[in-house]
Amino acid sequence: MLQVEGLGVRYGALVALEEVSWQVGAGELLGIIGPNGAGKSSCYDAVTAMTPRSGRVRLAGEDITALPPDALAGKGLKRAFQQNAFFHELTVMDNMLAVMHGTAGSSLSMATFAPWRAEARRRAALGTAAATLERFGVGAEFHDRLPTAIPYGTQRMLSVALAYGEGARALLLDEPGAGLGGTDMERLVQLLHALKRDGLALVVIEHHMDLIMAVADRIVVLDQGRCIADGTPREIQQNPAVLEAYLGRTQ
Repeated sequence: MLQVEGLGVRYGALVALEEVSWQVGAGELLGIIGPNGAGKSSCYDAVTAMTPRSGRVRLAGEDITALPPDALAGKGLKRAFQQNAFFHELTVMDNMLAVMHGTAGSSLSMATFAPWRAEARRRAALGTAAATLERFGVGAEFHDRLPTAIPYGTQRMLSVALAYGEGARALLLDEPGAGLGGTDMERLVQLLHALKRDGLALVVIEHHMDLIMAVADRIVVLDQGRCIADGTPREIQQNPAVLEAYLGRTQ
């Protein structure tokens, strides 16, 4: 579903990413791990055209390398950032409606000359938005609150829901487990498994090793901007180069 070939990123003389390649299929979760400064976030910036880069990016076989960042969501490539991202002054429900502009919005002519259609469209959008929020673990009791007034774990789930929006083919998540533990982490694991079952291609940067080992089908390991390993969780756990670079020890 998503394939990157030879990605390279340079900031002046600093090489942040060099000849990085990987791919992820529908219904598959690819984990990306590595020590701080390994190039993980630069990799996401490169894939989503948010930084100048070399290499190619393909989505479902289509070359999307030349597309600007604002055109990628329409193709089905979505991204959630490391920090929670939402409109702080809007309720949780209105946040969800805001990212559903394709189905929730109405034109000026519709609102003026056919207000009943605009209202019917909004009612349908409210139902879809509520169902999406519930699917992502944001219960109805939170829909009328501001995002900053709901528990942190639910804020993390909301950020993922907003990135997904009206749907995605490939979804990139940057440390979705940051700050989570206990029940919140279990909810995240269940959500990731459910999204895989629905056929979504997932790419997850994560520092929580227990989480990534539990949900990933394959893992890519970056170190100093280069890919040093690519394999199943078991293969990665037993890879001497990974143990030395990432865990600071060898077998």
